[in-house]
Amino acid sequence: MLAASSQKVEKVAVKLNKGLVEVYTGNGKGKTTAAFGLAFRALGWGLRVYVIQFMKLGTYGENRLASKIDSNLVVEYVGMPYFIAWEEDIPAEDRKRIRNVVIRPRGSPPEEYAEKTMKAFKTMKEQVYDGNWDVVIMDEINVAVYYDLLPLQEVLDFIDNRPIHTEIVLTGRKMPDEIIERADLITDMREVKHPYAAGVPARKGIDY
Repeated sequence: MLAASSQKVEKVAVKLNKGLVEVYTGNGKGKTTAAFGLAFRALGWGLRVYVIQFMKLGTYGENRLASKIDSNLVVEYVGMPYFIAWEEDIPAEDRKRIRNVVIRPRGSPPEEYAEKTMKAFKTMKEQVYDGNWDVVIMDEINVAVYYDLLPLQEVLDFIDNRPIHTEIVLTGRKMPDEIIERADLITDMREVKHPYAAGVPARKGIDY
């Protein structure tokens, strides 16, 4: 049995000569988990990591721990206490059974939600353009674009004009083709089997 090492590992600050664009998408579980795994690895080398989570309220395990991990990590979030769905995505017979979801015609997101999301996105851009961050993770940004909370062109402009040393990570289902074309790395997480289908609810510490 191996004993745990008590030796402290010296943090060595590195710099990225050129940041790439990474995408974690697909219907399978693990996109956000993978992004935070990357964040943890980057912090180990002294990189500065900025995470912004779209359509979330900071109720996940990572939010509870983020402020305690490293001063080089900032995790922010922008969401509402409800989810959004387009009418065409949910069969009419299922709509009455769904709770805490605002169902709208496609292209008409709640105005206050879109304004709040855009404001947070602009704040994030200012931080990044000032050169303050080495890795920027935009969690669930694809879903925010899908529900018209953010214009796709705003996201594309940000990717194209980011500082050269900044690594960009985008997560979420329904990844637009325009982002796919710009990506250097794409991981498509396919759902093969999920306990939710067997009636197992999401579990604290594992699923959120």
